[in-house]
Amino acid sequence: MKSIITVVFIMTYLGSFTQNLIEQTLKKDSLLIIKKNPEKGFHNDYILFIPKGTPLNQKTYLLVEPNNTGKISDSMDVHKQYAIDLASVSSVGNNIATELKIPLLVPIFPRPESQPLMYTHALDRDVMLEKSSQLKRLDLQLLEMITDAKRILMAMNILVAPKFFMNGFSASATFTNRFSFIDPEKIKALAIGGFNGELVLPQNQKNGIKLNYPIGINDFQKLFSKKFNIDVYQSIPQFIYMGKLDDNDAVQFDDAYDDNERKIINDNIGRTVQERYMECQKIYQENKITPIFKTYETVGHWTTSDVNLEVIKFFMSQMQEK
Repeated sequence: MKSIITVVFIMTYLGSFTQNLIEQTLKKDSLLIIKKNPEKGFHNDYILFIPKGTPLNQKTYLLVEPNNTGKISDSMDVHKQYAIDLASVSSVGNNIATELKIPLLVPIFPRPESQPLMYTHALDRDVMLEKSSQLKRLDLQLLEMITDAKRILMAMNILVAPKFFMNGFSASATFTNRFSFIDPEKIKALAIGGFNGELVLPQNQKNGIKLNYPIGINDFQKLFSKKFNIDVYQSIPQFIYMGKLDDNDAVQFDDAYDDNERKIINDNIGRTVQERYMECQKIYQENKITPIFKTYETVGHWTTSDVNLEVIKFFMSQMQEK
């Protein structure tokens, strides 16, 4: 059984960690809930999970896993509790962090019932066009959370590298894939699974049809004020996996894609999860993007201990890379 999670609410922290407090915190798994800080660029809270035994005063990595509540709700308490569970108990990310003894960051982003088509937890097109402060550019908010977390960890003598790991499953895998296209230079390595078979395609069109975000990169520069950096993206080590029995298909639902996006995907990439997964592999390889693609024959829309172990081994190998 895991040791009791320590929940700490941090308001001001720099310079406030004594050696004794650091040692006490790291004697057990610790959960730090960091309050939103609009002045620093993030309008939502986030979580830092620091596993027991995290090394001090030596280089390590921060792992980031986007939150995925799995349902809409206007209650931030609902999203907060799901994020806490993800960070501390029920996720591949928690297993990675615990086994490798690296800190894990989980944002507490909303997924509002009052705006049901805004699939924040998958970083869809609607949220990338949103202007309200809480939801605007969640990718940039996450980067500011990461910067803030590095300050906290540095104050605790936990020295994380400039680049970070990312992990995700289902909607959080989709978020991770899309985020990695926007800021590839920030990522040391990533692993994703259970993502409906649909990845962002590194091209402007397919079969003469323009592919706008999040299907492709046709309007990438207009949305993000920069070009997609395919050279950097090609260099990211990636582990991408799907269960062969996985038929969880967000493409066919309005919160994930609109009618036009759905038609483009169904007609040009594939009408089923597995068809799209095979086509996306082909397109990535044609564009010299070479993740490790893995299919688990007896797995559906879930992970197993074998899947988790393989993901952990993937990140462990990346920690050993210079």
